[in-house]
Amino acid sequence: MEEKSGTSGTRGVEGRAEAAGGAAGGAAGDAARETVGEAVGEAVGGAACPGGIRRALAGHTTVTLAYADEDGPQACAVLYAAGTAADGAPVLYFVTAARTRHGRALGEPGARVAFTVQRDGQEWSGLTGIQGRGGCRPLSGAERDAGWHAYTARFPFVEADDRLRAALERTALWELRADWLRLIDNAQGFGHKEEWRA
Repeated sequence: MEEKSGTSGTRGVEGRAEAAGGAAGGAAGDAARETVGEAVGEAVGGAACPGGIRRALAGHTTVTLAYADEDGPQACAVLYAAGTAADGAPVLYFVTAARTRHGRALGEPGARVAFTVQRDGQEWSGLTGIQGRGGCRPLSGAERDAGWHAYTARFPFVEADDRLRAALERTALWELRADWLRLIDNAQGFGHKEEWRA
């Protein structure tokens, strides 16, 4: 879901998304705290993505994408749904128009992004979030259908609102395929980190 500041209709959509994701986020955070996972600060190359990282991705709804184009660095926040690629790698699905600044930048061949995922208003002692890097691409055909299913399962209000569904179905659906992820979870100890690398 593309976010636009100052647009009352979009703020309402964001509010519904926050309500939809809030309960799942709390449960996912609790589950993540129960798993120690990999050694602190140790990157795991080629291994399956740890459960704590997957639960943190599934428990949040907003990703901030950082990218660079001919005008320099920029960042944007979009709503996302977490999924899994055919090879088991974690992916994030989001909707944004290809004509936006970030849509144009992400549509370039080989485009890369850095990103963060976290919930607002956390206490430092229980802070949890994800840092990552990866590549983005718009989806089509059967891949888009699968991504759309994941997206609307995460945000069921999209299918419930005919106008919203029609508008988003005409907009590009993107896949962010992560190749490096770092979970920060202070609830397991200040500065606790778990890393995964594709």
